[in-house]
Amino acid sequence: MGKAQKYVLLGDATYPLQDWILKPYQEDENLTQRQLQFNYRLKRAHSVIENAFLRLKARWQILLKCDDCSLELLPTLVLACCILHNVCEAHDNPFNEEWLEGTEPTELPKPCQPAPASMEDNRAEQVRELMCQYFESCGEG
Repeated sequence: MGKAQKYVLLGDATYPLQDWILKPYQEDENLTQRQLQFNYRLKRAHSVIENAFLRLKARWQILLKCDDCSLELLPTLVLACCILHNVCEAHDNPFNEEWLEGTEPTELPKPCQPAPASMEDNRAEQVRELMCQYFESCGEG
């Protein structure tokens, strides 16, 4: 869209809108088709991420028991599993669907109440609007 953007994290409605956290538009009857499409795409991206973490934990089940290792080792362990997982995925190493049986999606902790509007960054709306335009330019999907 002609403007360089930095990376952003995907959040849900409870997080404050920041220029580094994308969150959906608040669901109501006033949303435009473009905003609805943005929310849909954000939810789809979020589900892809959840699925990737589920596959990572299923392939490397040591990640399900990380409370067994020291905190100093934990970042190295997670990074090693991510690298090995990506190598397996890149080389079409078969993923055994049975591995998923011992792995269930875990609900990560998130705020219970929506963040107050005072925590939102006005510049972030420009980022969300650019992403909205980008999604619109990509067509349906």
